[in-house]
Amino acid sequence: MDIIFLLERLESQIATGTGVPITGKVLVDKDSILDLVDQLRVAIPEEVSAAKRINAEGERIIEKAHDEATRITSRAQEQAAFLIGERGLTEAAQAEGRRIVEESEDAAAEIRRGADEYAASILDALEQEVVKALSGIRKGIEVLDDRRADLTEAEPDDDRDEDDEDTSNGSRGGADMDEHEGSRSALLR
Repeated sequence: MDIIFLLERLESQIATGTGVPITGKVLVDKDSILDLVDQLRVAIPEEVSAAKRINAEGERIIEKAHDEATRITSRAQEQAAFLIGERGLTEAAQAEGRRIVEESEDAAAEIRRGADEYAASILDALEQEVVKALSGIRKGIEVLDDRRADLTEAEPDDDRDEDDEDTSNGSRGGADMDEHEGSRSALLR
């Protein structure tokens, strides 16, 4: 799945959450946010794999350019050997051979530069996407941590005493709840 799409969904969840008066905080569906975080965990390795494929393609292009340069060099050497066999053309053959070798090395270097620039631009773009994803995740975690802290501070002392008595009596409100469900019930009070 696309990281940008998942980040937009996460941002939408936060933006459309129920506002808590005076605090500037927002209540969001924890399960929905955690599901989006899980999907991001899956999507990021996929994006990294795509970057690796692109990098491998760049290396393949460089290898192809190197092979082409080798082929051109061999051709130049053969052509030079033929010209050397001709009397009086030795210098011309060497000059032509050097020219062909230089052209092939220049062509290979240009192809290498282009492949490196392409791979670098793809990796830079991927890095930006990953930074955006990480920023969105951190913001989501901060919102959840702030909400959790606000809920803990907002609970009246009387409710805490009753909860302590219920807990000491072995009762947990009539239903088993994990710590996350307990947080959600605090929101409903």
